[in-house]
Amino acid sequence: MLPVLRAVLALGGSGASSEITESVIEAQGFSEDMLAVTYDGREKSILVDRLDWARSYCKLGGVLESPKRGLFLITDLGREIAGLSDSEADKRLKEVDHAVRKARRKSPKKVSDSDSEESESGLEDDESWREALLARLHELTPEAFEHFVLYVLRSQGMELKRVGGSGDEGVDGIGTAPIGGGVLSTTIAVQAKRYEPSKTVGRETVALFQSDATAAGAEHGVLVTTARFSGPARQAALNRHPTIDLVDGRKLTELCLDGSIGIFLSPVVSEDFFDRFEEL
Repeated sequence: MLPVLRAVLALGGSGASSEITESVIEAQGFSEDMLAVTYDGREKSILVDRLDWARSYCKLGGVLESPKRGLFLITDLGREIAGLSDSEADKRLKEVDHAVRKARRKSPKKVSDSDSEESESGLEDDESWREALLARLHELTPEAFEHFVLYVLRSQGMELKRVGGSGDEGVDGIGTAPIGGGVLSTTIAVQAKRYEPSKTVGRETVALFQSDATAAGAEHGVLVTTARFSGPARQAALNRHPTIDLVDGRKLTELCLDGSIGIFLSPVVSEDFFDRFEEL
């Protein structure tokens, strides 16, 4: 929990789920071999799964808050704890963890308003749906995955035309993306990489796509994969022209969830919601 909390602080007090995970991995020096260790029969990294749980317990314990699904903001309590020495901060977070677990034992079946808003928490809502979605996407042919990615990006308001065919390199789509509230637009190139979800995409892949995007006359690029990106890959995406927006497997599943693309949600009754009427 402490590395997660300090990662949010280092990011400026807020961060998306993927940003926090990448920040912790980089700060702690976790190797690719460590990230490659998965549960038996599952493709998700055990380390990434533990970071998801730590982030969720930080939220449930009040050191982080989540005003929007997948986005986290440090609280006053979180800033206070993050400013302590490692030993004192760890002690306080263990107390927070104990309080959360104690509360969950008392009401294990209840879903609070805040829990139900964040489907990625890994607590009330497990992540089996995310793993199932990535596994299904990995079953697509490279060409089919390209079609799928173009559909997802079009659902975000982009106007795209598929170019070329399936293959390891090159631009898979070219078009425009709205900016400035839709008044302006920018030319973008798209590349889709259907990899094993446990694979890490390195800097060289991003750099090569930047060259291809430049040759295609694009001002920006979008690289979408079912895998995850390394720290150097994320740095290269921002430090060279054209800049590349990276959509990893987790972000891709979030886009599918937001747009109800291939995902069907079941209603969940929030027991705590009705308590407020008893007090009137």
